[in-house]
Amino acid sequence: MTHPIDMFALMDGMKQKEQPFALATVVRTVSVTAAKAGAKALILPDGTVLAGWIGGGCARGATLKAAREALADGQPRLVSIQPEDLLEDLGVHAGETREGVRYVSNMCPSKGTMDIFVEPVLPRPELVVMGASPVAVALVGLAPQFGFSVTAAAPAADHAKFAGADHMAGDLAALTAALGLEARHVAFVGSRRKAQTLSEKLRDAGIPQARLDALKAPAGLDLGAITPEEIALSILAELVLVRRRDQRGAVS
Repeated sequence: MTHPIDMFALMDGMKQKEQPFALATVVRTVSVTAAKAGAKALILPDGTVLAGWIGGGCARGATLKAAREALADGQPRLVSIQPEDLLEDLGVHAGETREGVRYVSNMCPSKGTMDIFVEPVLPRPELVVMGASPVAVALVGLAPQFGFSVTAAAPAADHAKFAGADHMAGDLAALTAALGLEARHVAFVGSRRKAQTLSEKLRDAGIPQARLDALKAPAGLDLGAITPEEIALSILAELVLVRRRDQRGAVS
């Protein structure tokens, strides 16, 4: 068994490396159970118990299933493992979820009850910001406060030195790179008219129509934003909406 301090250090290291895992914690026990309240286990996406222990076969299967599901949709789970007769008294069936609790039948001779909370710990979603406009700068500054890991792809030199540059060419290069990524969401900071012109050029360059149709322009929710900071906030609001909508879809 891994000592709790070692497990916490392991968890911290995995967080630093942006590696996903689930933490299962026994929060309540009744009668005889293999693990007691406070017992923990660190579970990987493939179901491997990397550290800790929350009981044997009576609890393991249900806990690993809850961990895999939690890592898939980002939502925690509460699993209550109880003897069949207690489930009948509650009027629930094994495998049923009611008011956020999934009930599982304990088929072990001990006939104890164990409640296990399973919490997913996922890497921060990555946001790639291309360019060094005032909106991009504001976005890079705000995004970490919303839980995003930010990568800024921008020239190091002062943009004032590029006043005569072909901004259309720069936008084309940025969009070509962005649409080539396996990104969940690609948005363009600019007018619909400019986005349409760029889309036509990208189509002629061989970018699939399906990818162009997925391009969101202009970026951000319609908040009536004016300043770069307000526009950045509207973009983050849109990204939060996309992220939470995906999670709700995974749960339903």
